[in-house]
Amino acid sequence: MKNDAKPKKDAGSSRRNFLGGAAAGTATAAALGFPMIATAQTPTQMRFQSTWPSKDIFHEYALDFAKKVNDMTGGELKIDVLPAGAVVPAFGLLEAVSKGTLDGGHGVLAYHYGKNNALALWGSGPGYGMDANMLLAWHKYGGGKELLQKLYQSVGGNVVSFLYGPMPTQPLGWFKKPVTKAEDMKGLKFRTVGISIDVFNGMGAAVNALPGGEIVPAMDRGLLDAAEFNNASSDRVLGFPDVAKTCMLQSYHQNAEQFEVMFNKTKYDALPPKMRSIIENAAEAASADMSWKAIDRYSKDYAEMQTTDKVKFYKTPDSVLQKQLEVFDQVAEKKAAENPLFKEIIASQLKFAERATRWDMDTNVNRRMAYNHYFGKKAPPKKV
Repeated sequence: MKNDAKPKKDAGSSRRNFLGGAAAGTATAAALGFPMIATAQTPTQMRFQSTWPSKDIFHEYALDFAKKVNDMTGGELKIDVLPAGAVVPAFGLLEAVSKGTLDGGHGVLAYHYGKNNALALWGSGPGYGMDANMLLAWHKYGGGKELLQKLYQSVGGNVVSFLYGPMPTQPLGWFKKPVTKAEDMKGLKFRTVGISIDVFNGMGAAVNALPGGEIVPAMDRGLLDAAEFNNASSDRVLGFPDVAKTCMLQSYHQNAEQFEVMFNKTKYDALPPKMRSIIENAAEAASADMSWKAIDRYSKDYAEMQTTDKVKFYKTPDSVLQKQLEVFDQVAEKKAAENPLFKEIIASQLKFAERATRWDMDTNVNRRMAYNHYFGKKAPPKKV
């Protein structure tokens, strides 16, 4: 009897044929350019700390930077940011990141002043007429980045640094009464940081360098007579209007400053090139976003402090500003004689500033005329 039935395939043979066909299909799909389904990868985790209290807008900026990196890497890199003091004190950030206690951090270069005083030249001082954005231009295109790397190497800083986020000119500070002349600074127990410590000491103040979160409590207890921090939003949320009702706007002590995001160099160098590129571009994206957010938030809080908190704002007298420049020059000359890197950085900044600042002043129209034309009834800060 003729048997027309086909031989049956065993289960193992079927499975092998299926897997083989699947592999062939995958190869064909790849050859034709069809997208592959990526396998899930465990994200790289990094623990950061800022040098700011969690309620400060500066900590918000740190979170904004981390979110941009996290989003731009598609979750392959996840940066978590803790507030000041969560792991180390605010002034201990550089050492903690260098050692790998933290993977990175968010702060300002002036907070590392104790390691090498030249670090404060990225924000603590008059900027030789440059505003903060121009100082960042010098950093990226005028040799500042290379000088900062050289400076960190000199202090054993095992870090990769990204500067971003140009800050507006900072107020002279918060006082019990208006400052009318340079002599009013004499004998005041005053808070500041960086080279500004030397400048205000040179103007006769007794300076105490404190992190942001400790300033208002110190003023409340009478440990400080006056203090400066940074901007309307930070100053308001930190509670300055609760301990003083006079704020002096405009100063040369921190005319041009920016933020710093730093990574532990060993951990940063171990990242794939694509991820390192994303971080660099995220810093520049965060820089622009921070500038725009600052204009919106600072202007709102500036108005609110005048109406709700009853703060009186005054323009710092020109005589005080001129005295700051004179004392800064004396301080800088002394430190340049003691520190070759300090001298080299100043020379580089002066060369860039002379060209960039002249171009800026000659090119950009003064906004006061247009403001007075449209909003003339709203008076500027009082002069004293």
